[in-house]
Amino acid sequence: MNAILPARYDTDEARWTAIRTRDKRADGQFVFAVATTGVYCRPSCAARAARPENVSFHADGPAAERAGFRPCKRCKPDQPPRTEREARLVASACRAIETAEEVPSLETLADAAGLSPFHFHRLFRRVTGVTPKAYASAQRARRVQASLQRGESVTGAIYDAGFNSSGRFYEAADGMLGMRPSTYRAGGTGELIRHAIGQSSLGHVLVAATDRGICAILLGDDPAALEADLRTRFPRARLAPAEAGFQATVAQVAAFVDAPRESLGLPLDIQGTAFQRRVWEVLQSIPPGTTLSYSEVAERVGEPSAIRAVAGACAANKLAVAVPCHRIVGRDGALTGYRWGVARKRTLLQREAGSAR
Repeated sequence: MNAILPARYDTDEARWTAIRTRDKRADGQFVFAVATTGVYCRPSCAARAARPENVSFHADGPAAERAGFRPCKRCKPDQPPRTEREARLVASACRAIETAEEVPSLETLADAAGLSPFHFHRLFRRVTGVTPKAYASAQRARRVQASLQRGESVTGAIYDAGFNSSGRFYEAADGMLGMRPSTYRAGGTGELIRHAIGQSSLGHVLVAATDRGICAILLGDDPAALEADLRTRFPRARLAPAEAGFQATVAQVAAFVDAPRESLGLPLDIQGTAFQRRVWEVLQSIPPGTTLSYSEVAERVGEPSAIRAVAGACAANKLAVAVPCHRIVGRDGALTGYRWGVARKRTLLQREAGSAR
């Protein structure tokens, strides 16, 4: 997990610090070789530290091999990084879940990955941010959504998604769709969303909610523009001003923006595609005061090459701060685009860095 400012390894002192702390962020930035053993390693290698006078630094593995060193058998610097290998295993499991007519068992998925069920479950959750069961549920939700959007009957959508009975489907329907199946099929027509606008230190904040929880937190300078944004994001819903008591919720959200904490502490109605939800779950797992790059998020959702899709999911986020897309930065640590303005993104990160100390 990256700090807000990217780490640099362009001096021997910085490289030695990385080796002593086994800094995984330095992997891929350089390798070090030990004259007494004749091997070269990643900076994060868990082997016992060598004497400085026996160590040389090299740009990469091929450079170390040209100098006569062989790869360490422990950290395997000549192979893809461990995180990449793990991401490939998890990505393969994700594809198996997505293409199976019935959800594969944990034992089946673990066996295909060459791991015990316990270790596979732990790896899958660490990489994707969700359990295999939760991922499978999201995929079934995607199938239901796609079937309903094509105009198929609710019954047909239920069985196409692999549910064995309508009862089991309706138990999960609200969590999968964010609304009743018939409402979703009609594009959200009739869904009632109440909203109100308050003031925070970052400008106006619009808070909108369904009966299930907060569905939008939007930041901006112009209340009219915020209301227009809400209509764009929920084009077929019925929008109405919230009752006076809702201002207490708006005040709680504004206080959360002003003083970021671990959790907003309010129920959320998160509506999005299966992939977007996977991305947003990863975002919610990032501790305040730290950041991830788009590529790191892509690896955690099991889609290492889906960097642009991750960026799209961040842009589609309707819950500012509660789903902290401001904690995503470029590979070099640069503060890239933010739906509610880079200046707000910088302020949020600075506040979180301060509160994390």
